Amino acid sequence: MHIEGSYTFQAPREAVWDAIMDPQIMGKALPGGEKLERVSETEYVGVMDVRVGPVQGKFNGKIDLLEAERPQRCTMKVDGRGAPGFLSGNGSWQLAANGDATVMTYSGDVEVGGKIANVGQRLLESSAKSITRQGLESLDAQIQARLAPPAAESRA
Repeated sequence: MHIEGSYTFQAPREAVWDAIMDPQIMGKALPGGEKLERVSETEYVGVMDVRVGPVQGKFNGKIDLLEAERPQRCTMKVDGRGAPGFLSGNGSWQLAANGDATVMTYSGDVEVGGKIANVGQRLLESSAKSITRQGLESLDAQIQARLAPPAAESRA
């Protein structure tokens, strides 16, 4: 399955890069994300609870950063396994400054197998798009919260 698209963050490119590389932020941004930990400069491990149609379950996953050029682009390999099956893929994303905003373009190929593959190609594709969109929207919200000025303390 191939997935690609773009998303515009209302934030500077450095802020977007920093958020993507922060496992605490990304762990919260991933739909169904239960944990994400950095185990080396180029490797992350995590757990996601994913639902695709009638199939739901936890995946233990690993993300390897194959190539990263701060703050422009990153290429990665993803591998996840769990009771619902497996997924394996490669992808890349680029960040381009656009005024005060940052445009992310992404592209990747994923192979799925096991019970989750039995739900059908259309449902897999729509679920992948939905999970990606939800993750990017959540990431954007966390970036906005990070960039927001601290609330002024009121005096009684």
